[in-house]
Amino acid sequence: MTALSFGIKTAPQHTSYEAIREVWRSADAEPSIEHAWLFDHMNPINSDVTGPCLEGWTALAALAAETSRLRIGLMVAGNTYRHPAVLAHIVATLDVISQGRVDLGIGAGWNEYEHASMDIPLYAPGERIRRLDEACDLMKRLFTESTVDFDGRYYTLKEARLEPKPIHKPYPPFVIGGSGEQLTLRVVAKHADIWNFSGGTVETFVKKVEILHGHCAAIGRNPGEITLGIQTRVDFDDIPATNTTIQQFVDVGARHIVLTLMPPYPASAIRRIAEEVIPEISI
Repeated sequence: MTALSFGIKTAPQHTSYEAIREVWRSADAEPSIEHAWLFDHMNPINSDVTGPCLEGWTALAALAAETSRLRIGLMVAGNTYRHPAVLAHIVATLDVISQGRVDLGIGAGWNEYEHASMDIPLYAPGERIRRLDEACDLMKRLFTESTVDFDGRYYTLKEARLEPKPIHKPYPPFVIGGSGEQLTLRVVAKHADIWNFSGGTVETFVKKVEILHGHCAAIGRNPGEITLGIQTRVDFDDIPATNTTIQQFVDVGARHIVLTLMPPYPASAIRRIAEEVIPEISI
């Protein structure tokens, strides 16, 4: 049975790098917290688009140098923002910097404002997901082969090289976010080491897992190879309610738990998670 794994997420919006760094340093010193995440957006989301928002990969590289134990990643990178060969180089470099601690979170991309404001094409949903599938294939080859020729529907490589290779072998674990039943979960079945269910009810989670397992069966993959994950916001004013929500998802198979922290971060945030949240959740 897959063990429970707890991490934190500090979306780098409406806060400062220094505030995030403080939380990550504290989490790095707390053994019960195993991973830490930023997001991949150029402007604030779920709020007014004005205000500070740090670029995810740049901030993650700095935080890699400030930590020594946590697995680190973006929950999740938008495939549309960067050519996947460029992203593969970013990820491999960060894996070297962090000594093999990167998890490659990736999704199809969705934010209309960011794409329109920066003139980045936002393809139709089906194309975005097919591009994600092709991007995962392309990056896995760059991570493992000395030169890559790739003649895909959307991407082409000619004698492409990536050195140094990632420390984590054969490549950093792929964490794929998204819940589309016909296409996205098919990509999850094919490529993901961890699937992130980003929001919805326990009943919806169960339904999506059933569909994911069906896609695994169709391609002959053992669904037990994919760790099921969720994100949930920590309410420091009502920790029991937070724990109830987490436990409900754990009871139906969630094992990779990402605890979202909202700024301003309480000075006691990591201590309270370690003492009041993690010990209360069980398989």
